[in-house]
Amino acid sequence: MGFAEQTGSCQYRPLVELGCHLSRAPLPKPFRPIPGAVAGAAPSCCGAGLPLTMAGELEGSKALSGLLSGLAQEAFHGHQGITEELLRSQLYPEVSLEEFRPFLAKMRGILKSIASADMDFNQLEAFLTAQTKKQGGITSDQAAVISKFWKSHKTKIRESLMNQSRWDSGLRGLSWRVDGKSQSRHSPQIHTPVAIMELEIGKSGQESEFLCLEFDEVKVNQLLKKLSEVEESISTLMQPA
Repeated sequence: MGFAEQTGSCQYRPLVELGCHLSRAPLPKPFRPIPGAVAGAAPSCCGAGLPLTMAGELEGSKALSGLLSGLAQEAFHGHQGITEELLRSQLYPEVSLEEFRPFLAKMRGILKSIASADMDFNQLEAFLTAQTKKQGGITSDQAAVISKFWKSHKTKIRESLMNQSRWDSGLRGLSWRVDGKSQSRHSPQIHTPVAIMELEIGKSGQESEFLCLEFDEVKVNQLLKKLSEVEESISTLMQPA
């Protein structure tokens, strides 16, 4: 079919011109007709019945799951080659870039909000419910897809964010022992007990370095006091508001 035919208010054009792909996943149902379309018109190439609206295009669960995966790879796992045009062309080829951008920004914002708060499943449910009720929010079907995605990818995203937040070396291991210190030129004390602590530190993907520290009794007591203060601060922060 190499021509364009006008029938009523519906125009039929070649498949190639319309950019349809026979291998695309089935579009979501129910379909919503474009206002003003002629009733009883022949099916379009973009799905059974009348052409879909843009809202219908953005309802597909498989496409949305793929979009969330792409956003996570770009935002949390450092894959810089994932662009908005790549996501649109691969997942929503029927939607223009101008229409796709607001939807992409909304999903990116929702995913970042969930990840930055490290939401548990109760918090996630409450957050998504609120998003479905706000004007310009998401549908219940979209909320279900987001919930399923977060439950499957929460652990990996959290680990990636933690690794990104470490700008310096992290502690990989700790060992200690108590030795008896003998007399020396600088210390007249004989057989004074000292604590020897060895720290294994390193950055992700790099070999470990080892730091050896020596503490006498006074310094050990100072260290224990500081650790008690740290423990108390953490306990305070962990208490519910």
